[in-house]
Amino acid sequence: MRAIYKRELKSFIASPLGYAFMAFLILIVSIYFTKYSLMDGYPWFGGILAATTFVFLIIVPLLTMRVLAEERRQKTDQLLLTAPVTVSDIVLGKFFALLTVLAIPMLWFCLYPLLMMSFGKTAASVPMDYLSIFGFFLLGAANLAIGLFISALTENQVLSAVLTFAVLLICYFSQSLVGFIPGTANASLIGFTVLIVLAALVLFIMTRNVLLSGSVAVVLEIILIAVYALKNEWMENAIAKVFSVIDISGRLDNFIEGIFDLSGVVYYISVVALCLFLSVQAIQKRRWS
Repeated sequence: MRAIYKRELKSFIASPLGYAFMAFLILIVSIYFTKYSLMDGYPWFGGILAATTFVFLIIVPLLTMRVLAEERRQKTDQLLLTAPVTVSDIVLGKFFALLTVLAIPMLWFCLYPLLMMSFGKTAASVPMDYLSIFGFFLLGAANLAIGLFISALTENQVLSAVLTFAVLLICYFSQSLVGFIPGTANASLIGFTVLIVLAALVLFIMTRNVLLSGSVAVVLEIILIAVYALKNEWMENAIAKVFSVIDISGRLDNFIEGIFDLSGVVYYISVVALCLFLSVQAIQKRRWS
């Protein structure tokens, strides 16, 4: 894994993509910091980070689109898959390289609360700012893991970037979208049917097995209809609950308010672990196909 990590990190450093990612993230946060904290006197750095979470929608698809998709397109993934390393080592090495690129701006942001102290900010609230930075880092890690998984599904970098942007956009606006969806059982039935179709499509992309993906979709749809028919009340507002689960940015709120949210930490780690697991399975399937 160490060799994969060094190789991937070196590729980010040798190309302008890694620097562009770090520079753009620092630039956006710095603009908000200068305007609201230094000029307007806003004392909470966490609020600055909360206002700039949208930046991950832009930079994460561009950074992750080539991580696995380019290897597949250039057929260099065959060299990796025949090397004396496991698929898990490949995925973890690439992910930790992405985390390193993300961590560098986070270290830069650690200077901002100290700078604010010279403008009259009290030292008592500085730990809250660092907790916000920690939560912001976890949010970025979850977004990178999602982008890595989508990159493992296709060899087209542009398609990978577009799909990553679409998924992150849905997650970003998940709570806003709830207001447009009725809370009735019928609406939940339709919504879950759409989700089942999308899940079957992802399964097909990973396995290239029409029978398997189709069978899973049919079984899930039968279960859904059975629940709808027997326990209709369970379906009410069910879609809203699903959107609350994928509301990745919303988990940052407690960190911004100075609360060490253990459930939020577990949530972000779970998202990362799930996406890395699915990435390994997608590559593993290709390895033996």
